[in-house]
Order: sequence, then structure tokens, then C-alpha cells
Amino acid sequence: MKRRDLLKGAGAGALAGAIGSARAADLPAIRWRLASSFPKSLDTIYGAGEVLADRLRKISDGKFQVRVFAAGEIVPGLQVLDAVQNATVECGHTASYYYVGKNMAFAFDCAVPFGLTARQQNAWMYSGGGLKLTRDFLKEYNVVNFPGGNTGVQMGGWFRKEIKSLADLKGLKMRIPGIGGQIMARLGAVPQTLAGGDIYPALEKGAIDATEWVGPYDDEKLGFHKVAKNYYYPGWWEGGPQLSFYVNAKKWRELPPAYQAAFETAAAEANVHMLAEYDAKNPPALMRLVQQGVRLRPFPQDIMVAARKAAFELYDEEAARNPAFKRIYPEWKKFRDTSNQWFKVAEAAYANFIYSGK
Repeated sequence: MKRRDLLKGAGAGALAGAIGSARAADLPAIRWRLASSFPKSLDTIYGAGEVLADRLRKISDGKFQVRVFAAGEIVPGLQVLDAVQNATVECGHTASYYYVGKNMAFAFDCAVPFGLTARQQNAWMYSGGGLKLTRDFLKEYNVVNFPGGNTGVQMGGWFRKEIKSLADLKGLKMRIPGIGGQIMARLGAVPQTLAGGDIYPALEKGAIDATEWVGPYDDEKLGFHKVAKNYYYPGWWEGGPQLSFYVNAKKWRELPPAYQAAFETAAAEANVHMLAEYDAKNPPALMRLVQQGVRLRPFPQDIMVAARKAAFELYDEEAARNPAFKRIYPEWKKFRDTSNQWFKVAEAAYANFIYSGK
């Protein structure tokens, strides 16, 4: 049996138990709409919503159905939070750091620069108190959140010219939104916020000098390698960015307990599935890009050091002025620092030896 089939079987068993104990035949028929922040062409990210919907439909014998709508079909991709909050749709699938303009604390439900890896993010959310902390914060927005996927550490982006030192960032126009953009600005770059469809023409025409997106599999589809051959790593602003399912709080409370259990388990399956997809699809995509003349380059050490320093200065400043950020940040940082000690001893030592090829 394939691992993916085994995972689905295990999820189905857990969900079937939840539904069966409440007598599925007696449960109501429910039809929800899910607004995604992502286009269908990005099948790995958009696909998490389809995984959720498919599992809920099968386990409930078709009684709990969720229809997934791509970005722009109901609301633009960056308005998913508002749509769920206002009950325009019952649920959504999004990246919480899209909303740091409302409050920087949203980043903890997705990614904080120089923060947690995908495994650490899952550990913090499920077992380290992160889910409770983020849910307490999101009550203000009438939303209940569920981990709904992760891309793993992302690439640092596409640059038209080689970046040899921190000085080369001065005046550089880069498409990089959110907190990463704020940090880049502190290093002298000029961050730009552009929708996915606007990035390629801006890079091609020289309106921007660089852009970040996700990683090899998604980046290859958008064709950035045709106009910028320098591909930098790592994406220090997204060490393990989690995607989230948002559910309108009132609609969540109205669900029968069996359907709530089904949703929680289906979301967890989608969370695991997305990372597996990226880990399987990124390696061959990277090989294809290199074969087309892409030059892989690590960020210079002085950039990494300066960016990390600027990041934690920013967090200290934000904690001093933002009560919501201050409630989460100390707990998040404590977990990060402790987790890093363990990963440094075992995981990093093993990985460094294996990858060295010695």
C-alpha cells in the first residue's frame, strides 16, 4: 500500500468513527463555500482546499460538502479573511501573514522571519501552545483557525544581477511583501507588493530587480528563470510558512460535534499532504531549472547576519507597542529557542553529514 493511501485510510478511519458514533444518517446536510487565496494553477497550495473538501464529502457520505473557489471567484485572494469574518463564505484557505497590515500578530499563524521550520511550526501549533495562542488572538476577527498546509522553507528569490554583499541591496527594488519586506527596507532595499500575475512582466521590464515567490515547483510555472538567472537561498523570511483554514466562528459553533471532528481531522490531513507534495515536487523542479542555466547562489553571510539582527529588533519594537503581538511573541520565542537546541544537536548534525556526501 502506498504511503499516501495509508494516510488517507487512517484519516478515513478516524473520521468514520466520529461520524458513526453520532449516526451519520441523523446528521444534517450542510453545504459550505471555501474561498481560497490561491489560483488553481498552483495545485500544491490550492489543492489543500480540495483535499479537505474531498475527505469531508467521503466521510459524511456526501452530507457535509465544501465547494472550493479559487482566488477571485468570490473575493480576491487577499480578502479571504474579511470574507470569512463577515460570513460572506463559511470558510477560507489562506496565508495569515497576508494580513500583517491589520496586526503583525497574524504572522505567528504562518511564518515569522528567522522563525520556525515546518516541523517546528507543527510542533508549536499542535503541541506547544501555538494553536491556543493564535485562536485567542483570532477571536477578535470572528475566526477559528486550523493548520492547513506548509511549503517548507522557501527559496530566497530571483535576482537579475548577482548580489555579492549587503551593499548590493541598497536601492534594489524587490517584490517582497509583509514583514520580510519591512526587514529588507531596513537593509536598504525598496520592497514592492505585487500580485502574482503582475510579477513576471515587472521583472521582465526591469520595473523590479528581484522577486521572491515560493520554491522551484511553483516558481518554474511562473517562468521567472527566463528573465532572472540568479536564484538565491534560503528564504529566511519563510522558514516554514503554514497555510491556514479559517472558519467563521458562528458557523463553527453551529456544526454538529461529529462534523467538527471531521473538519479538524480533514484539515490535519491536508496539512500533512501539502508538505509531502512540495518535498516530492521541488527536487526535480530544481534540477530542471539548473539544466536551463539557473545559477543557485546562497545569500552572502553579511546579509543573513544583518537581516536576522534587523528582524529581532523589529519584533522587540512591535512587542513594545502591540499588546496582541506581545502576548504571543515571548511564548513563540521561548519555544523557538528551545526547539533550535534540539534540532541543532540531532537533526542538523545528521543532515549536514548526509548532505555533504562524505
